[in-house]
Amino acid sequence: MLDTFVGGLDPALRVEAAHSTAAALVRHGREGGDSGLTARLAAFADENGLEEIADLWANCPPDTLPGALWRVYALRAGIRRDPVGMARAFDEGRRRAPVDEAVAGVGEPPGPQEVEALADVVLAGAFTGDLAVALERAGAFCRVVATGWALQADDEPDHPSADRLTRRAADLSRTGGHLVAAAFRWRAGDLD
Repeated sequence: MLDTFVGGLDPALRVEAAHSTAAALVRHGREGGDSGLTARLAAFADENGLEEIADLWANCPPDTLPGALWRVYALRAGIRRDPVGMARAFDEGRRRAPVDEAVAGVGEPPGPQEVEALADVVLAGAFTGDLAVALERAGAFCRVVATGWALQADDEPDHPSADRLTRRAADLSRTGGHLVAAAFRWRAGDLD
C-alpha cells in the first residue's frame, strides 16, 4: 500500500496516504488477533527503516493518528539507539516525576533492557491494546527522560553538552505532551 503513495507530488495525496496507512495499521493490528502480525507491525521500522514511515507520517501534526504513531516509532528508535543513556536519564528523572514513572511502567531497576522492553510493549500496545494507554505510557516515559536530561544539564551547567541536553529535554517533554493529548483525542474518538 505504501508503494502506491510514496513519491507522489500532490500534498493532499500524501496527507490522505498518511492517514489511510495509519488507520489501516491500527485497524489490522486490532482485528487480526494474530500475534505474528503484531510483531511484524512493531518491527516494521526495524526491517524497512524508519525513513519509510517518516516519508508519510513525520510531518503530520501530533494530534493526528499518523503523527502520534510516528512519535511512538521515533521514540522506540531513539531508545534502541541509546538504551543506556535513556535508562540513565529515566532513572534520574523518575525521582522528580513519580506519577509519570508509574504511568510509564518501566521495570525495576530501570536499566537498558527494561527501557527497550517498554519501547516494544508500548509499540505493540498501539496495535493490540488500548491505544490511549500506549500513548499515555509513551508520553509519561518522555516526560521522565526529559526531566532526567534537564537534571543532568543542571548538574554541570558550564559543560558543553548542557545546552544540548536542555534543548533535547524541552523537545522530548513537548513530545510527551503531544502523546498524552493524542491519547485524550483517541478516547474522545477524535484522533484521525
